[in-house]
Amino acid sequence: MKPTSWLESLNCAIEGILWAAKSERHIRYHFVAALAVVFMALFFKVSALEFFLLVLAAILVIFAELMNTAIEAVVDLVTEDYHELAKRAKDVAAGAVLVTSVGAVILGYLVLSGHIFPLFDSQPTLGKEPQGSVQLGALLMVVILVVLFKSRYNYGSPLHGGVPSGHAAVAFSIAVSTFLFGESFLIGMMVLILAVLVSQSRLLMKIHTPKEVFLGALLGTVVTLLAYLFFA
Repeated sequence: MKPTSWLESLNCAIEGILWAAKSERHIRYHFVAALAVVFMALFFKVSALEFFLLVLAAILVIFAELMNTAIEAVVDLVTEDYHELAKRAKDVAAGAVLVTSVGAVILGYLVLSGHIFPLFDSQPTLGKEPQGSVQLGALLMVVILVVLFKSRYNYGSPLHGGVPSGHAAVAFSIAVSTFLFGESFLIGMMVLILAVLVSQSRLLMKIHTPKEVFLGALLGTVVTLLAYLFFA
């Protein structure tokens, strides 16, 4: 029955939120995370701009999760049988939640890092570059490029096969960042060994070919080096 007043519309909206929170545990997780973020923002006395950005990020994540739940409900209403387009609709909606969540985590790090970690002072981080921004930016560029390349050359499932190897790209990006920005050569070597082992595991499990692993390692290495040369 269609609402006849703004109060009934408001009640419908509240009922929708409560139903989604009751039926979907991920929404409950996001609400708990939002509560924790607000608590930390108040505890560390962040600036007004920082507080606004943290609240906005939390709202966007919850909004994306609510839309994902709504799309899943509509798809299930249309058909209970398996359909490729129904799967795509649910996958894309879930992807929107993932992208929003990753963005919120990055924003939370940029805002709260200067208030949490002892390596930073207590000044708001929006007025200066937080430590690790180049490494984080390089890693994000690597991930985005992997997604773009896989969308063009991928085969199989997203985490199984395709050009390039995302695991190798991310592993070598982290290894290069550790060498360039770390204070210990030994730790850099250990991370590099881990990157090699991660890449080797993709070969042993026959998920990627040697070419795909090599291109992934090359992508992670080159992008991180370029980020260091131009932005560090």
